[in-house]
Amino acid sequence: MKDNVRSDTPVPLGWDRLDALAGHIDTPRYRPEDLSAGIVHIGLGNFHRAHQAWYLHRLMQQGKALDWAIIGAGVRSYDAKMRDKLAAQDYLTTLIELSPGRTGVEVIGPMIDYLPIEEGNAALIAQMAEPAIRIVSLTVTEGGYYTDPVTGAFDADHPDIRHDVGSPHAPATVYGAIVEALRQRRAAGHGAFTVQSCDNLQGNGDILRQTVLGLARLIDDDLADWIGQAAAFPNSMVDCIVPATGAAEIALAQSHGIDDAAPVCHEDFRQWVIEDAFCAGRPPWEDAGATLTRDVHSFEAMKIRILNAGHQVIANAGELLSLDTIADCMADPDVAALFEKVQREEITPHVSSVPGTTPLDYLRLVQRRFANPEIRDTTRRVAFDGSARHTGFLLPVLRDALAIGKDVEGLALVEALWARMCEGTREDGTAIAPNDPFWEELNAAAKAARTRPEAWLQQANIYGDLADAPAFRDAFSRWLSQIWADGTRAAIRAYTGRT
Repeated sequence: MKDNVRSDTPVPLGWDRLDALAGHIDTPRYRPEDLSAGIVHIGLGNFHRAHQAWYLHRLMQQGKALDWAIIGAGVRSYDAKMRDKLAAQDYLTTLIELSPGRTGVEVIGPMIDYLPIEEGNAALIAQMAEPAIRIVSLTVTEGGYYTDPVTGAFDADHPDIRHDVGSPHAPATVYGAIVEALRQRRAAGHGAFTVQSCDNLQGNGDILRQTVLGLARLIDDDLADWIGQAAAFPNSMVDCIVPATGAAEIALAQSHGIDDAAPVCHEDFRQWVIEDAFCAGRPPWEDAGATLTRDVHSFEAMKIRILNAGHQVIANAGELLSLDTIADCMADPDVAALFEKVQREEITPHVSSVPGTTPLDYLRLVQRRFANPEIRDTTRRVAFDGSARHTGFLLPVLRDALAIGKDVEGLALVEALWARMCEGTREDGTAIAPNDPFWEELNAAAKAARTRPEAWLQQANIYGDLADAPAFRDAFSRWLSQIWADGTRAAIRAYTGRT
């Protein structure tokens, strides 16, 4: 029986120590010996543990889906550190829900193992080849799918892909590992598994299918045909704001009596909309609050264009103005006004309603979530990987607006703020550390654009033919020149009409 109050010394997280935790902390009602693996998840970051793993935990708390436990995996060297941390605490995770005026704490345990990180990914391939594995899911970031950022086509010439084509039995990428595992299952007479993207990409299942089949086609046409027929790649929309974990989050867990090396803080909102298209069964996700549908795309478009694009609207301005968090951005009258005007006039008009909500209703929800002061979601984290996030979240809206002759002044200003941020200094003179996988190229273009704005738009891998659209090109050049001449705040006020 757990005590109602904790001891002064935080309890190291582990299955055999859960009873020592304070009574206000929810803990699993299942045990590890009750569980068997059904899912391999690749990319065990904070988002997965606060979102997909939580949904599975919620089912297990009901006595359901006990044969769908998660085996964690990764293909990058930095994944080894997370593996070590989680293994030391029996793969348990502390989730801390942060709402204004309230904090909720729970420990979840749907993960039962984490595969070793190794060159050639033999352990990962062997595990995925096991017939008990029926879903392989991924959170590998928006930029991790080997697609051309302008056309969206599979990048068959990427060095990582070429490596896997040359070494299909010892691949370097997650996709090479998936293809090899499916090859082994086919050879053994086993069925395929469902491959499920949980990243913030519109049509994420379609993009994942394109990458897996594109690589398979380069290796073995017959195998690619079999994968295309036997495997499934459901689209999904995922939503929960989950900040990075640092010393403050670890200290917060300790203040609740838990010694957790990798706790996860998250907001008081989750949504998961899943295309009901699985080839080897699935947990009853709907019993945990997920929405199962055959039409994910409208939900995806609303979330990606309003929330994800909205993050990019304010994050670069926040960096330039030395605003530490997204909540700080929303508390700044100028940045909040920028967000409101761009959203209402240039983003939500290009978003359709979904069952139960309209674009403006969803916008109000997002504004409340962004303004939550308990969520220390840094502008730096949100601004990271702009080369993938602007191309994935903002530029499609810009293209839609241009196609029907609508105003793009605000979107052009947002792109100019990104260009100014990539120059690498804030307005107070402090340096902005590299914050993109292509930072060197972005930084060089941003510096050239200070006196020649078109230099930024000439990054064809990002803008493509948008550089030739006069309405966007001229507005962008004007805004970037004003930002450099008068400052970020003055440019924002010129757009919003604030004085």
